[in-house]
Amino acid sequence: MKSLLRVLGYLKPYRGKVALTLSLAISTTLLDLVPPWLIKIIVDKLVEKSEMVEVYWPVAGLALVYLSRNFTNHKRIVVNNKVEQNVVFDLRSEVYRSLQKLSLKYFENRSTGELMSRANDDVNYVERIFIDGVEQVVTAALTLIGISVILFYMHWKLALVALLPIPFLIYGAWVYTEKAHSQYHVVRKRAASMNSKLQDSISGIRETLSFNRQLHEVKQFEKRSREYCDGTLKVMRMWAIYSPTMMFLGSLGTVLILLFGAGLVQANEITVGSLVAFVGYLALFYTPINQLHSVNHMLQHALASGDRLFEIIDTVPDVKERPDAILPSTNVRGAIHFDKVTFSYISGNPAIKGADLSIAAGEKIALVGHTGSGKSTLVKLLMRFYDADSGCISLDGHPIKDLKISYLREQIGLVSQDPFLFNGTVAENILYGNIEASREQVIDAAIAAHAEPFIKNLKEGYDTQVGERGVKLSGGEKHRIAIARTFLKNPPILILDEATSTVDTKTEHHIKEALDRLMAGRTTLFIAHRLSTLEGADRILVMREGELVETGVHDSLISIDSEYANLFQHQTHL
Repeated sequence: MKSLLRVLGYLKPYRGKVALTLSLAISTTLLDLVPPWLIKIIVDKLVEKSEMVEVYWPVAGLALVYLSRNFTNHKRIVVNNKVEQNVVFDLRSEVYRSLQKLSLKYFENRSTGELMSRANDDVNYVERIFIDGVEQVVTAALTLIGISVILFYMHWKLALVALLPIPFLIYGAWVYTEKAHSQYHVVRKRAASMNSKLQDSISGIRETLSFNRQLHEVKQFEKRSREYCDGTLKVMRMWAIYSPTMMFLGSLGTVLILLFGAGLVQANEITVGSLVAFVGYLALFYTPINQLHSVNHMLQHALASGDRLFEIIDTVPDVKERPDAILPSTNVRGAIHFDKVTFSYISGNPAIKGADLSIAAGEKIALVGHTGSGKSTLVKLLMRFYDADSGCISLDGHPIKDLKISYLREQIGLVSQDPFLFNGTVAENILYGNIEASREQVIDAAIAAHAEPFIKNLKEGYDTQVGERGVKLSGGEKHRIAIARTFLKNPPILILDEATSTVDTKTEHHIKEALDRLMAGRTTLFIAHRLSTLEGADRILVMREGELVETGVHDSLISIDSEYANLFQHQTHL
């Protein structure tokens, strides 16, 4: 229920329209109460064989009430839909903003498909509360109160008979709610698992085709789809028992009214018209009760989805920005210092062990070592994708924890070994480096990265769609766009994760020339996998099992029995 109250809190910015919606709903409800009374008058007039003119007036009134009722209902639907879409937009936006604030660790422990399921499907299920739920509850409650007053006014004994099934309806609703709520949590988890598998399958379609594993993927997806369907069917079976049972209990009220009311008519305690009106009001009385049952069914689904949404919104990032974080007015010079930095992905298994490292502004540093030695982890700590367990990392003398996270990451340009391109145009991907840059600046960055020649040969040039993750481009082309993106960002610190590893020799030569121009006066960290790419490094830092074990230049390190010499000899003999 806490989730429901939080969801309803999103209505606050739209109080005026919510009040208008409820006013129109109240008007519609009140107009719904008039027809049975007019029908009572018409029937009594006919039984009394009154003049037809006395019948025509209530008939005309009945037509006017129906017209007015449908007009107010139309206005209610229009206003309610506007409120509902605004609230859903706010909720989905807050979920997405919350995702953007979370740390890298959160995403590494969850599948993309699961998060997509929450941001899309779960928001859609919560949306149903605003389309039907809130309004139905209010109108149903008003209808029940209004009809109860009228029934007791007409004949209190008959009214008590009509209310006999109510305790059974309340008990049934309570039992259903207890069972359905937990099951809907299971259903939403299985839906997320199914979506996760679907996302993975589509992203890895090349591997599926190359390994000829289409049938395997179909079976895996169908397994999760069947689990989702089975979970949904379990809820539907509960609903299939609950809903007809509640409707049957409600129908008993009509049977009891006719049995008891017939005797009252014969005893002349009520008129035929009153009995007809009583039955008519009773039909209206049990309609909102059935609506409340439907809302309860929908509510259990929405509450399960709401819990999953608020789990994202309430998650506290592992990497938090201090309230008094500094936002310098100028870019950093690029001096980096690691002071006894230790970090573990898994407690008790340190990935970085007491790293001490100083890099001067403008210095070009190469990080080398076997896979898993901690090279990439140092970079992640520098960019505050993770926070060190102990020790301090400084930038121009400022501990990076004292700086605004946005400022820190604006100072660093990263070109990874496997660059990610967004599903957009070539120009849009380059613009990611500086979204305020002009078209001319984009072209200049592409020229500097030697991407201009292949871009010109594309069908639509800079406006060519690259596909998901840049699937329409070769590895070398993707790398050059990523480098152009970094040129456009123009940061004082560069991190190059084997940035030329997927290009041919000629292109590599051109890119190295461009990178040399870009690196001039900038602090640069090479994460080197191929030691042949270390040309131009001022110093080489050798890592082993999370520790910095050696530092020096190529010639001095290769001349002694060093870790670096062993790495170099191993690669040259391959």
